[in-house]
Amino acid sequence: QVQLVESGGGLVQAGDSLRLSCAVSGSTPGAAGWFRQSPGKEREFVSSIRWFDGNSRYADAVKGRFTISRDRAKKEVYLQMNMLRPEDTAVYYCAGTPRTWNSGSSYYYDHSKYDYWGQGTQVTISS
Repeated sequence: QVQLVESGGGLVQAGDSLRLSCAVSGSTPGAAGWFRQSPGKEREFVSSIRWFDGNSRYADAVKGRFTISRDRAKKEVYLQMNMLRPEDTAVYYCAGTPRTWNSGSSYYYDHSKYDYWGQGTQVTISS
């Protein structure tokens, strides 16, 4: 049984930074990702990382501002979010899968391909 527990959300001002953490218990994932969802919108891809080599990818909306990383020893995944904007406001979810995909695979961007989900953490950016 794999469990994901996020932490690090909160209320900050535009331009500030936040760091989200996701603790993984159980089996080591093949890939992990962050998705977000705001009221009335579908869950959208933010970033993902392939566990064994750290190969990562980002949504265009966050590229250059967010950085995903993982600590293999601690089995944790992080999302460093800089230069936050009001439109980044959402519930952020950590996701994991035991599968490993090729670096060019579109599966990384598809929330339906992930098997495990955290409970979500609220991120609110005030203008």
